[in-house]
Amino acid sequence: MRTARLRLRRRGEPARSGPAYLRHAAEEAAALVPPIMVAADRVAATVAQGVHGRRRIGQGETFWQFRRYQVGDPVQRIDWRQSAKRQHVYIRENEWDAAESVWLWSDNSPSMHYSSDTNVPQKAERAAVLTLALASLLIQAGERVALLGTGLRPSSSRTVIERFATILDDPAGETPSLPNIEPLPRYSRLVLMGDLLSPPAEIESVVRAFAAQGTRGHLVQIVDGAEETLPFSGRVRFEGMEDEGAALLGRVESVRADYVEIMENYRLALADLAGSVGWTFARHRTDHSPQSALLALFEVLTELPES
Repeated sequence: MRTARLRLRRRGEPARSGPAYLRHAAEEAAALVPPIMVAADRVAATVAQGVHGRRRIGQGETFWQFRRYQVGDPVQRIDWRQSAKRQHVYIRENEWDAAESVWLWSDNSPSMHYSSDTNVPQKAERAAVLTLALASLLIQAGERVALLGTGLRPSSSRTVIERFATILDDPAGETPSLPNIEPLPRYSRLVLMGDLLSPPAEIESVVRAFAAQGTRGHLVQIVDGAEETLPFSGRVRFEGMEDEGAALLGRVESVRADYVEIMENYRLALADLAGSVGWTFARHRTDHSPQSALLALFEVLTELPES
């Protein structure tokens, strides 16, 4: 009988942890994204960078347009003179002349500390590397970034990358499977990285709560290859990593097809949830290259939405 659970690092194997390792791996991943792609994704996207700026709603001083007041808009932005001329309340919107904020969250709950093979990184490690690499690219593009739940203010300084690495690699920094809801500035963007294996109702509650604030979000589900394909055979005992208990299966291969179908349906449900609130969804396997996932996510984040 075999047990499908986290394998420990073998004696003599180099440590795959620590702030220095995470930062090196993140920068290595980010370095493989061609600089020309970074520049292309940001062409005409921001007035602040002053390169063929395209007008965009934000906190600038130059008038852009009036629009109907919506629940959640700051009362201070109501233009009372314009509203008095019309039947509805209107707010004044200005051109966007500063980088937006991108809030990042990396799941570090117990289930993320799983790897089906010593040659494959744990899910928590891959989530941390992608988070740091994404932060690095966004800062290069002139964005401000922050780690959700840390109380740190968004920053565009490259020095925050090292601070992020220290936080993400903290042995005592175990997180819940989903982030706590906290108020974010309107028009912020949020990236949630984790295995997203919590009950669907809990995930939906978090997503809809942030979306209700006007936050544009992106879900990145990070899974181990074994969690997606169930490659085991014979008699296997599966043990939960978050006190879910254990299950003993006599012939794992007999349930593989049903398991794969369930996981695929779950993936589709997460994608549908994201789409229903205007968010995006992607799944990434830890046995695949992080560069493709990083580039795809960066492209989504640096797209300029239509005004």
